[in-house]
Amino acid sequence: MTVPADINPRIVESLYCDALVLADELRARFGGHFAAQGGAEAHIALTCEGLRATTRTMHCLAWLLNHRAYFAGQISEFQLRRHGRLPPATPSEHLDRLPLDAVRLVRASERLFTRVERLERAWRAEGAPGEPSALERLKLRLAG
Repeated sequence: MTVPADINPRIVESLYCDALVLADELRARFGGHFAAQGGAEAHIALTCEGLRATTRTMHCLAWLLNHRAYFAGQISEFQLRRHGRLPPATPSEHLDRLPLDAVRLVRASERLFTRVERLERAWRAEGAPGEPSALERLKLRLAG
């Protein structure tokens, strides 16, 4: 298992719990019928940012679930590296039109995404230098 020192099951579990709590808060704030102060533009802004924040958080949860499965021995490192990628971030655009409680949740989703993104970069960089590709390893096995 080639996992850098800054990624371990405790960190993944802690972030996973944080992401679950945030997802629940996002669902409570953005997941139903709500009235936006300020008319149609404010309602659209609230809907768009709620969707972005929820999507950001769900991407984090998926990444963390893959790592939990890896640490539990349910998937291989190959499967994790192949399918456990975090997609690019989607920036927020309409925060100036949102109520403060909604802005707080959107910012929390951005912070969570940044933390997970930083872990992923470190994890991917750890396996990259000097490690032969799957094809190179197969050639070495066949030659030896």
